[in-house]
Amino acid sequence: MMENDDKKVMGLLEKKWTSVIRLQKKVMDLETKLQEAEREYIHGAPTREKRQPGEWIPRPPEKFCLSGHRSPITRVIFHPVYSIIASSSEDSTIKVWDFETGDFERSLKGHTDAVQDLAFDMSGKLLGPDYQILVLASCSADMTIKIWEFVQTFDCMKTLKGHDHNISSIAFLPSGDHLLSASRDHLIKMWEVTTGYCVRTFAGHNEWVRMVRVHHDGNIFASCSNDQTICVWNTLSKECKIQFCDHEHVVECIQWAPDKALRYVVEAEHKNASQMNGDAKKSDSIIAPKIGPILVSGSRDKTIKFFDINAGCCLFTLIGHDNWVRGLRFHPAGKYLLSVADDKTLRVWAIAQKRCAKTLDAHKHFVSSLDFHPSLPYVVTSSVDMTIKVWECR
Repeated sequence: MMENDDKKVMGLLEKKWTSVIRLQKKVMDLETKLQEAEREYIHGAPTREKRQPGEWIPRPPEKFCLSGHRSPITRVIFHPVYSIIASSSEDSTIKVWDFETGDFERSLKGHTDAVQDLAFDMSGKLLGPDYQILVLASCSADMTIKIWEFVQTFDCMKTLKGHDHNISSIAFLPSGDHLLSASRDHLIKMWEVTTGYCVRTFAGHNEWVRMVRVHHDGNIFASCSNDQTICVWNTLSKECKIQFCDHEHVVECIQWAPDKALRYVVEAEHKNASQMNGDAKKSDSIIAPKIGPILVSGSRDKTIKFFDINAGCCLFTLIGHDNWVRGLRFHPAGKYLLSVADDKTLRVWAIAQKRCAKTLDAHKHFVSSLDFHPSLPYVVTSSVDMTIKVWECR
């Protein structure tokens, strides 16, 4: 009997020690993963080498998750000077936040329906010898555009009226003297900011104009529409320079490529040409042609397309989102394109390789917009889930 008991005890001890060893191995594996995660957090990638600032991209987890709006958020943008962001919502308000502390600053109230888009005048205006004004423009489903003083009083300085339906998008010209607006009334209007007068109307789309964005030289701008087209316009002549019909669904968003991105677009296009010719080696010897301006679009057909305006053609398409593409923004260094979509993700695309380099599960609901700070390593996203997330890049 004693021998049998001893054998049972020894068997139990062996099992326990085996379990302990297995647990120790799991603990060691988890510690290794934790160390790798710490290295990624510190260095910006699962490697020991630090990335250059031009390669910094948003990394989880988010730095802040901001809540306060009572309805879906339609747009979020960085202030060009101060450490604040402005957000607009279907609750008819604009809210101002400090993205370095996560603090809520104030609400701007004046619209009577959903606020659809926001734009800062980057030029700055002098109202006196010692007073420089920065203004914010907002547009709304209440068919008005409001100009807000954004330094001291935060008051509404002017209200512009002239559209016959929901105003979905606005954009300042680089000079800051004029503002463009796009509407569900199928029209694009140009406004003189100081007087509030509509000085030009652009007609060409036959359905809701979703977005308007001005090229950084100010000579041309682009618009996209529910009619599945993208139009590029001459700012002064009201002439539609070219129209693209490559998408198979509503075109939700557009973005002009900065000059720093052109070299990566050229590299991607060379890979396209070499693949079509069946000889990858030839791509290294191709002399880069002069391309541009480059316009990028996102659509409900779940694709992102790159267009060469001078050549009048679609260069290539990025495929990866599982739902409507809602927002686009280039990395300030030009190497990456960031996109958000109704698949609840934020994606980082390596332009030269034409592939998705990173996917972040950004929100619990559709992601409505994003912005990348022009000089600081921060990205901000907004969502139908009524939250704003601030992402640190590293």
